[in-house]
This record gives sequence, C-alpha cells and structure tokens, in this order.
Amino acid sequence: MKIDIDKKYVISTMEKLINTMSPVGYYEECEPLMEEILSEFGLKPFYDNRHSAYVKINGKSSEKTVCIGAHMDTLGLVVHHIEKDGSMKVKNLGGNNFNSLEHEKMYLVTLDGKKYTGYLTCVSHSVHVFEDAKNLERDEKTMRFLLDEDVHSDEDVLKLGIRHGDVIAAEPHFDYMENGRIRSRFLDDKAAVAASLGAIKYIVENKIVPEYDTLFSFPYYEELGFGASFVLDEIDEYIGIDIGVIGPEHSATERGVAIVSKDRQGPYDRAVTKKIVKCAEAIDIPYSVEVFNRYSTDSMAAFVGGNDIAAGAFGMTVYTSHGVERTFDTSIFNTAKLIVSYVTTK
Repeated sequence: MKIDIDKKYVISTMEKLINTMSPVGYYEECEPLMEEILSEFGLKPFYDNRHSAYVKINGKSSEKTVCIGAHMDTLGLVVHHIEKDGSMKVKNLGGNNFNSLEHEKMYLVTLDGKKYTGYLTCVSHSVHVFEDAKNLERDEKTMRFLLDEDVHSDEDVLKLGIRHGDVIAAEPHFDYMENGRIRSRFLDDKAAVAASLGAIKYIVENKIVPEYDTLFSFPYYEELGFGASFVLDEIDEYIGIDIGVIGPEHSATERGVAIVSKDRQGPYDRAVTKKIVKCAEAIDIPYSVEVFNRYSTDSMAAFVGGNDIAAGAFGMTVYTSHGVERTFDTSIFNTAKLIVSYVTTK
C-alpha cells in the first residue's frame, strides 16, 4: 500500500502549531488554529469539557470506534510568587528540564490575554558574583523568571496585570534544515498533531473510508499524566500518537517509528501492538518495538483511568526529549503513513 503524505503540508502545519503557545491548561490560541486547519477539509471539531478537540470520520463499520490521539499541550511554567524585586518564582507544568531552560526567552500570558517577554535565570546568575553559579542545582527553588519590562518591585509587576498562576512558555526555536533534520522545542507532541493532520488530509482528499468509525482526538493535560484519562463512551480503541525516545537500551532511530509495547505504567494491548507492527510492515517503514520506563502516553492514561478501551501507542522518535528536541522529517512522515495504515486495516 503506497501512501503519499503531503510532506510540505505536514512541515508547514507543524511549524504553525509549534509557534502557537499551548503550555498545559492554556488552550486559547490553539483552539482557533485547529478549527481553521480542520475547516480546510470540511471538518468541524467538537469538544469535551476538558477542551479536547475531536473530529469524526465514519468508517465502513460501526462495530467499534478507533481513536487516534495526539496531545496539544506542551511543557510550560506558571507564576508561583512575585518577589519584592520584581522577579518571579515559577512552578512546573510537566517535566521540565531546568538546565535546558536557563537563559531561555519566554512568553508570559495573563488572564486578560496580555503577553510579555522575559527570560529564566538562576538566583546565582553570574559567575563573577556567585561562587556556586556553575554548580547550583537548577530547579523550582533556584530559578526565577525576569520580565523584559522596566520593573523593580512586586508592585511594578502587579500593575502590568500579572497574577499568580499566569502561564509561561519557552521560545520554540523551530529549525527545519535542508537535510530533513528538525530541531525544536515541543516536537512532543506538536509533531504528532501535524502527522495526524497529514493523515486526515490524505484520507479526506483521497476519499478513503476507514475500516471502523474513527475519531481523531487532540487532548490537553497529557504532560501532567491525565490528558485522556476521560474518553468518550463510544471509543473502543485508543491509539496514542506520541514521541519515541533514544537511549542506550532503545533501538529507535530518528528516521523510524517507535511502537510502544510497555511504558512505566504497564503493557499495551497485545493485539493492538501486533496490528501496529503488521501495519508498519505492510507499508514498509522502519520501526522498532520499545519499552519506555520513564514515559507514558494518553492511551495509557485512558486505560488506567478506568475506560473500557484497548490501548496502543506509536510515534516519531526524538533525541533530547523535554529539551530542544530533534528528529528527521521522515520519522514524522512515517508516523502519518502508519496512522493511515492502521485506520484502513481490519
């Protein structure tokens, strides 16, 4: 089965998604973008109360409903406390690596929608001042967000409309190179969202009917571990499209697709995993079957959350996860192809 994914579309859509803020719990910018993107295919999303977006494509059979889920939320921070000098303590939204975030340009959005820039630095910020500037552990206790505004006190900051709980997101630094290399923050999981949209585009434009009723889902809150802990009652299978990772105990590459057989919470459904492998082999893409022990997905959250579903997971493989991540474009294209293969196979 030959599947010709629109590669330019996937890359351009991914760049738009990555450059649109969506740290955990902040959906105001990505919701209208997704509605605009999906309207190009004559599709209109509907939502649950957790702001997960869904689009449905009817299948040949309504015997079951398959859900393909790729999460919209990314890592971020919130304002925890405004210090007397105008700097801000922060709290994590997800599993940030603060070593990766030090000196990074960041964007703060208030409840009123005002946006400010700043950067994240350590309390021991200068090697010319602090003896421990190089070796102090970077964490929530030692990092501060500094506004680019001319502020010198907590009162100055409050006058800007900034409150505790306001969200902060890092500059993505999206970079697509001539050799197909992609380097950017938030490939987890905007690359999977782009792959899913590429699959939808292929299915709609080629008038393909999936084997079973198919829902594409785009949840938030995955980076906190419970993005798809609730799923719609009609869903029988949930396939999480998420990153694979690279390490000494993994065989994944930056061009292939990682199929997850087990994560830190437990094994995925054997029949579903077997079908994913079969579908990868049918379209002749490079893949590996992996066990990820410091990792989980929306489909596992759905399973652990008590939903009556069979869970599976696969996706593009990235290097330096939860930092400035990198992969090759072929890994994302192959993920899109595997989505099409899966939903068109009995």
